[in-house]
Parts: sequence; structure tokens; C-alpha cells
Amino acid sequence: MKFLVIGGDAAGMSAASRAKRNNPDLDITVLEKTLDVSYSACGMPYNIADSNREIDDLVVRQASVFRDKQGINVLTGHCVESIHPLKKTVTGISLQGKNFQFSYDKLLIATGGSPIIPDLSGFDLPGVLALKSLDDGRKIKAYLKANTVKKAVIIGMGYIGLEMCEALRAGSIEVDMVKSGPVFLPWMEEEMSGVVKKEVETHKVTLHPGYTLKKIDAGGRRLKVICSDLILEADMVLVAIGIKPNSEIASGAGLDLGISHAIAVDRKLKTSDENIYAAGDCSDAYHVVSGKKTWIPLALRANRAGWAVADNICGKAVELPGIAGTAVFKVFDLEVARTGLTMKEALNFGFEPEKVIVKTRSRAHAHPGASVIHVLMIGNKKSRRLLGAQMVGKEGVAHRINAIAVALHGRMTVEEYYQTDLAYAPPFGPVWDPTLTAANQLLKKMNSGASPQLE
Repeated sequence: MKFLVIGGDAAGMSAASRAKRNNPDLDITVLEKTLDVSYSACGMPYNIADSNREIDDLVVRQASVFRDKQGINVLTGHCVESIHPLKKTVTGISLQGKNFQFSYDKLLIATGGSPIIPDLSGFDLPGVLALKSLDDGRKIKAYLKANTVKKAVIIGMGYIGLEMCEALRAGSIEVDMVKSGPVFLPWMEEEMSGVVKKEVETHKVTLHPGYTLKKIDAGGRRLKVICSDLILEADMVLVAIGIKPNSEIASGAGLDLGISHAIAVDRKLKTSDENIYAAGDCSDAYHVVSGKKTWIPLALRANRAGWAVADNICGKAVELPGIAGTAVFKVFDLEVARTGLTMKEALNFGFEPEKVIVKTRSRAHAHPGASVIHVLMIGNKKSRRLLGAQMVGKEGVAHRINAIAVALHGRMTVEEYYQTDLAYAPPFGPVWDPTLTAANQLLKKMNSGASPQLE
């Protein structure tokens, strides 16, 4: 059987490697449009912060290793342009300008996502950069090395933008951040996002929410980011508005698209064509809380989905239950995490959400080094089911969020979570873990008879 994979990063290479382990006789070819496969994209902001590190340190495995040691035909510099489901072939062009065609019995689309670049003047100017692929990271490091960058403007205030503002400040670069939306972190409760905002501003990053982008000019010696009622000068501009799924070739082949124009897949990762699968940032998923389709690009999901595709094409039926949207990022001295639904999402999905925010200690009373942890917890007032959580703090956040994620996958109630036996030692937390304190307060609030509301 011929197994053809389009895309050589997390989902694609995970699928190819596992399929080869499952069935060493499989004929596997991977077509990757760039020259890189299997690298740690999430590590790029931290690599960029250290000018002495090589960006290629993030490569997990070279294409040659897959070819020589695993017998997987990995072809870099091969851009697939079209899929022909009736003929079961794909066609495209290589970096050398040569046309190619490959046939398949089973096909995996693992084309990932791309940065959202506004269709405005000046976004193609030298010094206007984005960060998604390893080559993007190379370009940013090369630009910082070749140019005197004293001031940068970041367009966007999401995960990548905030991680990159820390990376740039590590190099003593002044940073302004600007976005069109009026709210700093719209998915986070204001009381908690205010903590993050204060942390960013404490490190001398200037925030400009609520300014509509007009264009970027290259007049003079600096770039100018021109917005409504605001002009920001910079030596470098980073576009970090977000990403979109690379689903164009799937759409062109007549495959169904779903939410956010991601490729629609079932729980086996199969598309609307029985011989074609999709996995990673280009495809959608089911949300374990709402049960509805969602698109939340996540590294773990990409790797897990690649494994599931490999198992399914090798005859082992595997279905993935879905995702909770668990995510964490670091911004200066803060850990910021979330899992499950927000209040707005819970209302939109027909729940009757109630929320509570608690502020407590990261370590036991009187233990040195304690700091404040903010915990938001959301439950369904009618069923008492746990719906989601958010956390902000200087320590103990990144791993605590995982306990809530497990509870969401287990469809636990707030009461059931409150009764869980969590570990305790003074250096790591109080006797009553901050998440248990939040659960207790949420139970009290849900039992009080107050009406759910979105603040």
C-alpha cells in the first residue's frame, strides 16, 4: 500500500514514523514544501531570545534520518498544488521548478497553518516579519543580527506576540504592541487579564489596543506602522495576529471544510473522502466539553492525530475523543494557562455557566517564596458539570491546569473535582490546592441561587 503524506512537521512525520513501525513494508512518501521537517516550533521565541543559539538547535530529526534509518521517502522542497481524488494522485512543483506527480492508496493532509497577513500596503516590506515556520525563525534571527534593531512593533497581542515581546526585550529592544480589538486578552476575565497586562507594562512594553491598521510605510530610515490616529516607528515589525488553517488544496479537491475553514474530519481523522485523512493545524476537532466541532491548533493534538491516522490506515481502528483547548504560555515572570470553555463560549453552547475567581497562595502559609495565583473556574449551574478554568501566577500554573483538563475529559462535576485527592507539600502549595479552593467557592456560588451572567 502507498501511504502519501503532505506536510513534514508534527502531524505528518508522526504519522509516517508510526505507520512505518506498524507496518515496515508500507511504501511511505512525505512531501514537504520547505527544507525542514520535524522541529520544535513552540521553542522558537525562546531560541530567538538567545542570540548565541542556532535556530537549527530546534530540529528534532533531519530528513536524512527518516530516509536512511526508517526507510521513509522524505522529499523536501516539494510543494503540492493539487489533489485529484478520482485518480488518487497529487501534483505540484519542486523548488527546482520541476513538476511532479505521486499516486497514493491512502493520503494524509498535514499542511498545518499559516500566519494571517493583512492585505494592506507595506506588509511585504523588508523588516516586516512573521513567525510560524523554522525558516521564519531563521529570517528573524538573521535580521536581528544584520541590522541595528532598537525598536520593534508587534502587531497582535496573542500567545506568539506576547512570547516574542519577551524575547525582544531580552535583547534590550523597545517594544510597542498594537491591535485593532479594544480588549487586551478578550478570552480572559478582565480581573485576570489585568494581571498579565500589568506584567507586560512593568517590563516597559507599550500596549496600544483598539487601533485599526491602515498600512506600513518605509519612509525615512525606519518603518512606520500607520493606524487610525496612531503612527508607530520601528526598525522591525512582527506580524502576530494569529494563524489560519492551510486548507486550500483540500477545498480545491472538493473535500468538506468546517469551522474556521479547517478541513472537516471525523473522530478517526478521515475527511469526506474515505481515502484521505487530515491532521494537525489544518484540520478541525471535537471539543470534549461542548461536543461540538472546534479549531484550536495545538502541538499535542497534531502529534496524537498523526499517530491515530497511522493506526487507522494500518488496520487498527482508533477514534480520538477530542480536545479541551488546554494551553499555557509564559510572559516574562508569569505563567498563563487555560482549558475548557470561557463564559462566553459556555453561554453560546447552551450551558448555564457560573464562575468564580479566587486569589490565593502558590505555596503553604509561611513557606518562603510564595506568590499569588489567580484561578478562574467555570461550572454549569444546572448539572454542576465543570466547564473550564483559567490561571495566572508566577509559579505552579503550568502543571495545575492539567488537573482541570483531565477533569474535563472525565466529564467531572465541580463537586467531584473538589473531592479529588491532590498532592500537598508546603514548597508546592497550600493544603487546599488553589484549584480546590476555587471549586469550593464555585459550589457555594452555584448553590446560592444567583443567576448566571457574563461580566
